[in-house]
Amino acid sequence: METPYQVLLYYFYNTFPDPEAYRKEHVELCQKLGLLGRILIGKEGINGTVSGTPENCDKYREYMDNHPLTKGMEWKVDDVDKHQFPRLSIKVREEIVPLGLKEDDFSPRECTGEYLNPEQWREMLDEDDTVIIDARNQYEWELGHFENALLPEVDSFRDLKEWVRDNKADWEGKKVMTYCTGGIRCEKFSGFLKKEGLDDVFQLHGGIVTYGKDPVARGEKWKGSCYVFDERISVPVNRTDDAEVIAVCHKCGESCDRYVNCTWSPCNSRHFLCEACEKETRGYCCDACYQAYLGSFASSALVE
Repeated sequence: METPYQVLLYYFYNTFPDPEAYRKEHVELCQKLGLLGRILIGKEGINGTVSGTPENCDKYREYMDNHPLTKGMEWKVDDVDKHQFPRLSIKVREEIVPLGLKEDDFSPRECTGEYLNPEQWREMLDEDDTVIIDARNQYEWELGHFENALLPEVDSFRDLKEWVRDNKADWEGKKVMTYCTGGIRCEKFSGFLKKEGLDDVFQLHGGIVTYGKDPVARGEKWKGSCYVFDERISVPVNRTDDAEVIAVCHKCGESCDRYVNCTWSPCNSRHFLCEACEKETRGYCCDACYQAYLGSFASSALVE
């Protein structure tokens, strides 16, 4: 049975001569098709995720597949029961994935790691001479990750450069495997690893979302769920009997994969919170945030 909506996840590295002109064209297209989501456009390419009806998603894909700048792009399609974004946001950025290389920037079309399909990735996970690097953020990692993977101790993707330079000596002579949600971060990150002198660099082609759908790999060796950047928050990956929830409630410590944002908007930090604890804490991540809210409320009352 066809679902009423779909989510499209995609990216494409190519030279966009006039990103702003393309953005204006793209806004008109997406509005005409009733698509909602987030799209970044830069001179180096496009990175987006949108939701819409299957009919209009098909029209969008047909348009992109026939456009000279995006012809040959790969799509990841999920069936959903409603729009997964509150609005449409299309912006021009210097980088569609911000690694912050500046004058040392390069295109993954020129240098990137060797692609592994899900079956090849699953096989290499069992090899001893490997290093598995998660190219995502900590809050994504906490929801789910591959067994034995390294989480770089950095605050953002653009901080990975120095972390690699500090640790790459430990990976000499090993196969370096890297993965992310849909593959785009690894396109640039794996190329950076090669430019830093590492010889055997591999990336999971299509990312975690593709791995979880593969009928052979079946999401094996994945622990938890996969964080996605829409209203679903998470999607299942491991489709074997070993599937499990690895995240725990921030307050009570019980298994929980419900991500919420702190109610105190200046904080807005993501944390796991079960329904019972969310009710008890009113959604605040800590007592300090709750007290800050009370203080601001009292101050505004005094002003009045």
